[in-house]
Amino acid sequence: MRKISIAVVDDHPLLMEGLVALMQRKVGFSLTAAGSDASDIYSITEKHRPDAMIVDLNMPGDAFRAIKDAAQTAPDMKIVVFTASTNTDHAIQALEAGAKAYVLKGSSADDLIKAIEATCRGEIYITPCFAAKVISALQGKALDRQAAQSAKLSVREDQIVRLLLCGKQNREIASALSLSEKTVKGYMTLLMQKLKARNRLEVVIAAQRLNPTAFEGMRVSPRPQKSI
Repeated sequence: MRKISIAVVDDHPLLMEGLVALMQRKVGFSLTAAGSDASDIYSITEKHRPDAMIVDLNMPGDAFRAIKDAAQTAPDMKIVVFTASTNTDHAIQALEAGAKAYVLKGSSADDLIKAIEATCRGEIYITPCFAAKVISALQGKALDRQAAQSAKLSVREDQIVRLLLCGKQNREIASALSLSEKTVKGYMTLLMQKLKARNRLEVVIAAQRLNPTAFEGMRVSPRPQKSI
C-alpha cells in the first residue's frame, strides 16, 4: 500500500519537532518536506507535490495567499490548517482559499491524523468542537451574499440613484432618462422596497452603502427632498 506523503510548515520549533516525529512514526505516512515560512508552502508544493500538507496560519508571510496559490498549483494536494486561531473568519478564509481541513492546536494527535485521512478520502474536516461555529458563520455569510445579490441595482436603478444624488426630482429624472414620471415613480417604489428605505434620502444613502465604490465622491444634494 502506497504511503501518504506529508509536508509540514510551521515556524514553532518545538511544535515542528513534534509534528515531524508524529508523521515519521505513523504507519502509512511518509514525511516529504518541512518549512517554517508561508513562502515554503508554495515552494514545497512546486518541488515535492505531497499528498497532504499541514500548515500553520501564524507565521512569517501571507499564509492565506500561499494556501490559495498552492491549492491552484496542486488541486489534488490536501491542505490541513493546524492552528491556534479560533477566529471563524480565519477558518472561512482558509477554507475558501483551498484548505480541506481546519484543526485547532490543542487537539489530540489522533484528531490531526483523522483530519489528514478524511481529506485524503475527499472530505472536509473541522475540529468537532469548533465545527458548529464555522458552519454557523458560513451560513451567515451565505445569507449576507444572498441579501446583497437581491439588493443589487439594475442599470436603470443605478441611473436614477445617480440623478437623485444630484438632487433631481421625478420630472427631471424622467426628462433626463426619456421616461414618464409614472415610470420613475414606479422605479422609486421598487428602490425603496429593495433597499428597505422610507424616503428618497434613505434610498441614496442605502445605495451608497451597498456599493460605495460606484458612488465614490458623490454626495447627496442639499436640495430639499420631496415625497415620492
